[in-house]
Amino acid sequence: MTSPVLAAAVLWDLDGTLVESEGYWALAEQSLAQRYPGEWTHEDGLALTGLSLPVSCQIMRDKMGITDITVPEMIEELTDGVLHHLNQQVHWRPGALELAAKLHQAGVRQAIVTMSIRRMAMAVRDAAHASTGLEIFDIVVAGDDVENGKPHPEAYLKAADLLGLEAAACVAIEDSLNGLTSAEAAGTRALGVPNVVHLPEQPGRNIWPTLVGVEPHHLNELF
Repeated sequence: MTSPVLAAAVLWDLDGTLVESEGYWALAEQSLAQRYPGEWTHEDGLALTGLSLPVSCQIMRDKMGITDITVPEMIEELTDGVLHHLNQQVHWRPGALELAAKLHQAGVRQAIVTMSIRRMAMAVRDAAHASTGLEIFDIVVAGDDVENGKPHPEAYLKAADLLGLEAAACVAIEDSLNGLTSAEAAGTRALGVPNVVHLPEQPGRNIWPTLVGVEPHHLNELF
């Protein structure tokens, strides 16, 4: 008999955790950088993984030498670039959509908690519905819904509050150190699944190599 699922909710990071979009962000950044005098490297982009867009764009603005457009304008341009690719086809991270669908069928509530802006998060939520026929995600907390971006815990605390739950009753799944730090600081049962950046191990930190083959009851190991 399958064990009951202990998680009251699962809170999903979006970029690099639910969907394979980190490469699209890199392309959008390079497209922007080509118009300006400052150097922007692949390593510069990796350093932004999991950070809020306002913070990331200010770093890009300074490093690229951007003076003619604002941070909000940069956010819109970069988001348009990523959505251009996602609107053609969403590539789900291995095992992620399968696990999300099984969690939904097991009655576990789910949320997207992302530093991408809301219109991008909603596009991914709608793509999940189109792929599965299921309304998987109860709520979305996006970068433009919070004052403090990851690694601050606000986004995860807000998601738990909107679901009417304590953060400790929720599992958060992340691929970046900034995101994992946010989830841990919020008090969730945080799970790191590495993608483009290394996740350092430390006592009490949960890191799994993949979500392929993960069933809802496997998340009980985090409790």
